[in-house]
Amino acid sequence: MRRFSIYLLGSVLTVAAGSAAAEPAKTLRILTAGGEWTDAVTKCVDAPFTEKYGIKVELDTPAGYAKLAGLAQSGNVNVALMDLETTELERANAAGLLDPINWDAVKPFDMFPDAKKPYGFASTYFSTIMAWRPDAKEPKNWQEFFDTVNFPGKRALPDYPGYVLAFAALADGVEPDKLFPLDLDRAFKTLERVKGDVIWWTAGGQAAQLLQDNEAQYAIGWSGRLVTKDDIKISFNGGMLDTSWWGAPKGADPAMQEAAWLYLHEYSDPQKQACVANYISYTGPSPELDPLLPQDKLSQFPNYKANRDVQFVTDGKWWYDNAADVEKRWQEFKLAQ
Repeated sequence: MRRFSIYLLGSVLTVAAGSAAAEPAKTLRILTAGGEWTDAVTKCVDAPFTEKYGIKVELDTPAGYAKLAGLAQSGNVNVALMDLETTELERANAAGLLDPINWDAVKPFDMFPDAKKPYGFASTYFSTIMAWRPDAKEPKNWQEFFDTVNFPGKRALPDYPGYVLAFAALADGVEPDKLFPLDLDRAFKTLERVKGDVIWWTAGGQAAQLLQDNEAQYAIGWSGRLVTKDDIKISFNGGMLDTSWWGAPKGADPAMQEAAWLYLHEYSDPQKQACVANYISYTGPSPELDPLLPQDKLSQFPNYKANRDVQFVTDGKWWYDNAADVEKRWQEFKLAQ
């Protein structure tokens, strides 16, 4: 097996020789958010990667922009990949903290076009969707979801503007294909109208819990926290498809970066992404994934074609460019309640 691994490593290096500047390091360090998703990736991607290339994967937490900025400030960038949210990726890129992804070296399997950025590799998709109790009247769209007269009941909403304002704008009649740049006036108009019927949640598990406890009759929540609950109704219609990303911190060891490009190639393999989906209902960036997913659970996955087609993709760059204005308006709205 050892000789086989060495042979494979040499073959891959030959393929990637056009852009490889160094021999891959024997250890690849990655910062992740941790949790169930990281556990699944460890089993489905990291372990076979190490077996194939003879490169050990070392994981640490936390990830995120603050950690990345701290590493850059210290001058000790000892990781080659980092898990980043969409807005964190845009912020890190704007701050010059990321190296470009060497797509020629990665040579990925097919990926959704929106999963490939010059400085970001989409690692997994997740959705923010509507949910309701089975004994509540079913809403068909965001106008009905925010209609507290004809659809009475409390709304459990995320206390995070990035996960509620777009839906509030849609409820005011903004067309989905004209959602960005986001019309904040129309979004806050909706929230002002319903604020007396809102319970704000701050932890992802609260949306489902508030519904199950009958404290709220409708909720907006993250799909992974809702789709497996048999006592909750959900819909991806009009949902927001978002992405977590792999970014390459600037200043990392070139040899470890070469290992990172090999890792991203393996990560783009739809078979490995399907393996991850067996453990957690979040899906990777392959458009060839649907036939490989558990067929009895297809409706749970954010990137399943039938779900993807009825959602909008959030605009991370708009959120980053307008972060200060959004935060100011959000704080003014919350303080006035």
